[in-house]
Amino acid sequence: MDATETLTPPIPLRRGSGRIAALLGLVALADFLIFGQQPGINLFLFALAVCVGILLSATKSPSPLMVALLLGFSVLASAPLLEAPSPIGFALCLVALMSIALVSGRLMPRRLTGLPVVFFRFALVIPVRLAADIRKYLATPAKRSSLVELRRGVGLWIMPLILALVFVLLFAAANPLIESALRSIRFEVLLRLFDLWRIGFWMMIAIAVWAMLRPHLKRRAARSQAGRPFMIVPTRNTPLGHASLLRSLILFNALFAVQTLLDLVYLWGGADLPDHMSHAEYAHRGAYPLIATALLAAGFVLVAMRRGGPGDHSSLIRGLVHAWIGQNILLCLSSMLRLGLYVEVYSLTELRVAAGLWMGLVAIGLVLILLRILLNRSNEWLIAANLASLIAVLYISAFIDFPAVIARFNVVHSEEISQEGPPLDLDYLSSLGPSVIPALDLYLQMLPGYLVDKRNQALAFRYYLVRDFERRPRDWRNWTFRAARLETHLLSPAAIAR
Repeated sequence: MDATETLTPPIPLRRGSGRIAALLGLVALADFLIFGQQPGINLFLFALAVCVGILLSATKSPSPLMVALLLGFSVLASAPLLEAPSPIGFALCLVALMSIALVSGRLMPRRLTGLPVVFFRFALVIPVRLAADIRKYLATPAKRSSLVELRRGVGLWIMPLILALVFVLLFAAANPLIESALRSIRFEVLLRLFDLWRIGFWMMIAIAVWAMLRPHLKRRAARSQAGRPFMIVPTRNTPLGHASLLRSLILFNALFAVQTLLDLVYLWGGADLPDHMSHAEYAHRGAYPLIATALLAAGFVLVAMRRGGPGDHSSLIRGLVHAWIGQNILLCLSSMLRLGLYVEVYSLTELRVAAGLWMGLVAIGLVLILLRILLNRSNEWLIAANLASLIAVLYISAFIDFPAVIARFNVVHSEEISQEGPPLDLDYLSSLGPSVIPALDLYLQMLPGYLVDKRNQALAFRYYLVRDFERRPRDWRNWTFRAARLETHLLSPAAIAR
């Protein structure tokens, strides 16, 4: 069934009863695993439970092989939550569950290049799906009459229940056993179930889970021939025509060649800069603006090499575009080298790690643009390929403890240890959290004995970090690999000796 033409009907009672039971069970499980708890293995277990609920609620039962593949995919996508919960890991897990829901609902597009649009349309439906199904269910005459019967039945029970409560209270006053039984009931536990935050949590989980159990895509409005957006194909002398593009590419290649030559001489070749400028300043001045330049250049290339444009009919324009993309790729690599030189002088931070990853993604995007031109692919293919590279980078990043990596790098390259880098910024390191404790232990182990003040400062920071880590809530639902590794480190003889 084509994803662009799918419109699910109102939910039938017989088919919907299983989904309703799955929804109630998953909401109860979320309350037990997640509400009031620190994130940890509980998120991983709930994601697997939602995956099982999706497979059990599918309109057409998938084959055993498909079930095994989807479960394996869910485990693989949710694995970053086992390492340590993070926004990236949560987003990847959510995308995986959306994918499984679309597969189970037979809503996946025929081509992978259509995935971004389908995901976007599905995400738009998620917040309103439960409310829309409830409205459809209650809109039928049979359901309205059943609600009238339900209200009438509830009304008939009001008086009996009130009188029964009165009798129970009288019996409690007369019978100490009944009174003791009533006193043993913990009404405060029942009252906690009606906490507004808890009810809001239930509603949020129910809205998200129901959309997964009953996936749906809005029907896209049919486009008439008159209503389709038209494209003006530039003629030879227009701003986007052959002559203008040819002159632009010649000028741009010349300008980029100057920048590329300067980088090759001063950045890659290590030539001496003017007296008033250091390599760190040269690197810092260009790291971020050059990435913006590469992004702007990528957009221009997509316009120049559009289908039916001048690039399709001119080998000279294609050659200039290829050369310009090559220079832009070198520009991104130079930006990464600039960032590396700057880090050597001013140490590593989370923002600089993110900038390095972003520069790498831009370079990959430029390579993909070049492949799109050489392989004559569509813009949909380019978007899908860039999304795949982004997801791959995010997935790998979700397993990396960046605070620990940053702390170890700064310790090893600090002035106190290597005699070359900047002094270790212990204030910044302590702001990264308990993950930096192993790096601090390495720092204390390698620190020269005459730096007493630095040692005392590092020991003070380490004490507070360990104290905060030990005070964290301890519950099996909060367990993560990262916390377990740190706990093992703290129990090692070398760490205990601190």
